[in-house]
Amino acid sequence: SAGAKDEDEQLTQLLKEEEAQISRKILALRKDLIKALVPTDPLDPSNILLEVVSGRTTGGDICQQFTREMFDMYQGFASYKNWDFEVLNYTPAEYGGLHHAAVRIAGDNVYRHLKHEGGTHRVQRIPEVGLSSRMQRIHTGTMTVIILPQPVEFDVHVDPKDLRIDTFRSRGAGGQSVNTTDSAVRIVHLPTGITAECQQTRSQLQNRDTAMRVLKARLYQSMMGKDTEQRHTARKQQVGTRSQSERIRTYNFSQDRVTDHRTGYVTRDIKDFMRGGEALHDLISDVLEHAEREA
Repeated sequence: SAGAKDEDEQLTQLLKEEEAQISRKILALRKDLIKALVPTDPLDPSNILLEVVSGRTTGGDICQQFTREMFDMYQGFASYKNWDFEVLNYTPAEYGGLHHAAVRIAGDNVYRHLKHEGGTHRVQRIPEVGLSSRMQRIHTGTMTVIILPQPVEFDVHVDPKDLRIDTFRSRGAGGQSVNTTDSAVRIVHLPTGITAECQQTRSQLQNRDTAMRVLKARLYQSMMGKDTEQRHTARKQQVGTRSQSERIRTYNFSQDRVTDHRTGYVTRDIKDFMRGGEALHDLISDVLEHAEREA
């Protein structure tokens, strides 16, 4: 009868809804289980030193422009996450590009969210001016992101005898922005050859303090690197290397998409992505989940 048929349909509908609910619950529980099983990285809550470095290809300005956009993206992400974003060094290039910048990002679980951003990021786009733009020819460039954790108890003892401190004139994009005093500072740690420089302010003392902080972070990283290296060699033999030199993501402006090569995650609307808001947050969460599943 029609009544019985209706009842069957309602029951089927209820069962379908219940099945969907249970499936969602299973997924959520699986995520929790992975979180519980994966050993938490003791450095996850750390603040970080983030560096962006322009690649060196023939179309240098495309790399430098992309490096500036990446810098802006991370600045946008820091404000989206309510993190502090302190610029330690900013070396501009011509045409509004960027050679190198170092920033300190402080806040809640910064290293956890950004540790997988380190590596080579590749850009593909048709330049806005010149012959290539008239011929619609796609140029490829790269830039590198370096992420160094700065744990709370982080203090590296440095013997002043091991340091060489040079001062030089700040390099800029030309014109008014170049200053005329030797306020830029470069510090070399002689035993390791690790260097850091800063030309952020007109004050040599301030620049020296900042360069010292960057140097300590790099020294800490290299000390940690020795520890982690020993821990990782065993793992590396099994999984191959995941080094900073591998291309981790491609930003294709002409096709309006971003692809993460580690997970295959693809997102559209590159303009929105480069603002560093929710779209970047979603990709980072996906990479984190993938890394935890692998672990």
